[in-house]
Amino acid sequence: MTVLAIFNQKGGVGKTTTTANLAGAMVRNGFDPLVIDMDPQAHLTFLSGINPKAARTVYGFFHDQTPLSDLVHRLPNGVNLIPSHMELSKVDMMLSQNRRDLRRLKRAMGEEMLAGAGTPVLIDCCPMIGVLSLSALMAADAVLVPVTAEYLAMNGAQQLDQTLRGLTSMGLYRPRKVFINRYQRGHPTSEKVAAELTRRYGKDFCRTRVFESQSVMEGVGQSQDIFTFAPDSDGAEDFSYLLDELIESGFLKLSK
Repeated sequence: MTVLAIFNQKGGVGKTTTTANLAGAMVRNGFDPLVIDMDPQAHLTFLSGINPKAARTVYGFFHDQTPLSDLVHRLPNGVNLIPSHMELSKVDMMLSQNRRDLRRLKRAMGEEMLAGAGTPVLIDCCPMIGVLSLSALMAADAVLVPVTAEYLAMNGAQQLDQTLRGLTSMGLYRPRKVFINRYQRGHPTSEKVAAELTRRYGKDFCRTRVFESQSVMEGVGQSQDIFTFAPDSDGAEDFSYLLDELIESGFLKLSK
C-alpha cells in the first residue's frame, strides 16, 4: 500500500478537500484508509466533525510519544483519522530538521505496521516547509500536488519541485503527480493553467480534472466528504476518476 502525501507550498489549493474526498473514494471502493492531519490549522479534523484534545491528536505523538495507533479515530464514513490540533504548531520549535527527528513519523509508521501493510495512508500536509511537512514527505512513498486553476498555485507547485529535488539530493526521491483542481472548462485562466501544467509536467500531470463544484463546497460546510454528502454528484464522479487514474497508472498501489 502507498503512503501518499498531499502537498503544495501554497495554501488554499484544496489539499484538505482532496485528502478527505480521496479517502471517501477509497472507502467507496472497499479500502480502509488511514488519514493523518499534519496541518496545525486542523482543517481536515474540523471537516471530519471531531474536536479532540491535543493529547489525542498527532501532537500527542510528537510531544508525548503516544503510539500513532492509539490516536486513530474511526469516523462515521469509514475513514480512520489521526487528527490535528493547533498545538501541533509547536513541533517546529520542539524538534530540529536533522534526519533523526524528521524520520520519527516514518519510523513509527513502520514499527506500528501502518505503512507497507494493507492500509492506504493519506497525509494532509502543512503548506510551510518545516519539521511537519518534511516529516510527512519523508514518511511518504509519493506526493500528490493539487493546483487550483490560478497562476499563484502554479508557483507553489514550482516551489515544491525545488523541495523534492532537495530530498532527492539526500537520497529521498519521491515521485509526484500534479492535478488541476477547481477547473472551469472554457475559462481563459483555467485553460492557460491546464496547458502550462501539461507542458511543465507531462506524464506527471493527471488527465483527470477536478471541476469547480458547489456540492464539494456545500459538503465541507456540512463536515462531510462528497461521497457522504452527494454521492451521485459530478464532484463525487471527479474524485472517483482521480482515484482510478492514480491506481491504474501505478502511482497508487492498493490491494484489497
